Amino acid sequence: MAIDRPQMTVMLASTRVPENGAPFADARQRIADFVRGWSLEATLPNTADVAALKDILRPGGQVYLSALPRRDPAEQLEAAVRLSAAGLAPVPHIAVRNFADRAALDAFLARLAGEAGVRRVLVIAGDRDQPAGSLRSAIEAIDSGVLQRHGIGEIGIAGYPDGHPRVSQHDLDRALTDKIAIAAQLGLSVTIVTQFCFEAKPIVAWIARLREFGIENPVRIGLAGPTNIASLLRYARRCGVTASAQGLARRAGLARQVFGMSAPDALLRALAEAHGHLGDVAPHFFSFGGIAATARWASAVAAGRITLDAADGFQVAPPPT
Repeated sequence: MAIDRPQMTVMLASTRVPENGAPFADARQRIADFVRGWSLEATLPNTADVAALKDILRPGGQVYLSALPRRDPAEQLEAAVRLSAAGLAPVPHIAVRNFADRAALDAFLARLAGEAGVRRVLVIAGDRDQPAGSLRSAIEAIDSGVLQRHGIGEIGIAGYPDGHPRVSQHDLDRALTDKIAIAAQLGLSVTIVTQFCFEAKPIVAWIARLREFGIENPVRIGLAGPTNIASLLRYARRCGVTASAQGLARRAGLARQVFGMSAPDALLRALAEAHGHLGDVAPHFFSFGGIAATARWASAVAAGRITLDAADGFQVAPPPT
């Protein structure tokens, strides 16, 4: 069943700062509270990366592991094992089009569960134009029973606030609601993990639209961590994030630069202001600018080590000495 567009608006708040600076203090707390439940996405973190993450993340911190169509799934398994051994919680992407058949998927899940203790995964179709075998859609894996067989009780599914370059909004809506319904029937918990986006307005409108139609599942909002702007635009083109990327390109000359990096501070600040209207949401950082650097930045924001500016963003303060 498709989701029709409701006539609903959630305002993005802005505050004028009085002389005592109280709204800044409140805004800092809202930002820290919003970011506190953050998660991280990485592509095959190596031993040094995992050692750094162990020092930054809390025990059990979630690290999502991307699935690349031309990489051996064994590399993803090795990364999951390293993360698990460090006391972190790997959340592998299961790109169903990468598997020759259901038996191959079953065998891979068995190793993830047995060797890395994986209990949650993100189920996606994957980026392959031509599937490796008979599996074509995420819903086939969700509906198969193979996840529960290996002790997986929670899944992530993809959300697209900025749309999808090859899938209509109607089909995206239908796929999302179908996955949630089937997972609920099978006793699987569902978290929606969105593609990264560069503007708050489409994110807030998209989540408000979900809530208006009774979809109360947790949402992890995809955001690009501190990254060079040129790299961001390259990733945006590759991932089909077009509308908000155009906005980023227009603002590139004004974007905050810290040692050549662009941080999502203004976007986080706007989302934190709207947080109370959005239900169970948290940021999900894509580590385009480096795994450890992204994790350190997010950890500092969650700890409230930020200084707000008079416009719409903030700067991360150096760690205490």
